[in-house]
Amino acid sequence: MMIKYLTILVFSVLLFSGCKKPTEPEEKGKYPLHKDITATVFWVGEESGPENNYIPNLQSAWDDEWQQHYGGTDDPVNRNGYYPAEFTPRENPFYFALPYNDFDASGERKASAYKYVYWASEKNWGDHESMCKNQWIKITFNQKTAYAQWEDVGPFETDDYKYVFGTAKPQNKENDNAGLDVSPAVRDFLGLSGMDKVEWQFVDFKDVPDGPWRTIVTTSQVNWK
Repeated sequence: MMIKYLTILVFSVLLFSGCKKPTEPEEKGKYPLHKDITATVFWVGEESGPENNYIPNLQSAWDDEWQQHYGGTDDPVNRNGYYPAEFTPRENPFYFALPYNDFDASGERKASAYKYVYWASEKNWGDHESMCKNQWIKITFNQKTAYAQWEDVGPFETDDYKYVFGTAKPQNKENDNAGLDVSPAVRDFLGLSGMDKVEWQFVDFKDVPDGPWRTIVTTSQVNWK
């Protein structure tokens, strides 16, 4: 009887684990931890140049007036604490980019978004409401952790869901296979040099602790002209 019981128990555990959806985190409220990811620095208002593959950041993937809504250029050199020296930003200076956009080039929602975005089923999404914009991650470097909001797409790739919402390595081959762009505020808080290996993980807003990243929280949604 004991052997029969153990056989049934093992079969039940295997059956249950096999029924888990591919997009579900391994534990409730727990998202995969992405390790050894190269993080580079970008900023609102960045002009095009060889360092960013001639892709300017006057606009974001979701906001055609990103620079105006932020309040100006997020100058990475002239700083006042975690803010640019010339003004107080209107949106969170702790922001980042990951290489996935839930909309395609024509502005239609990608089928992959409903399949792979962890929180896709949590609500009904508006036609111009991104599943990704404003979501939070935590970023760890040298045992120090910052939190930031998702405000653009990159570096370089726009559809790397196997990495962003899975456990694959980034598809991008530029800049030491960079898989995360972070803002000057994140750089300064963590003490990044501009191309560093970090860990990052999605986090629900309720689990974001107090810190300079919660002084100004971005709530704006898609703005396409």
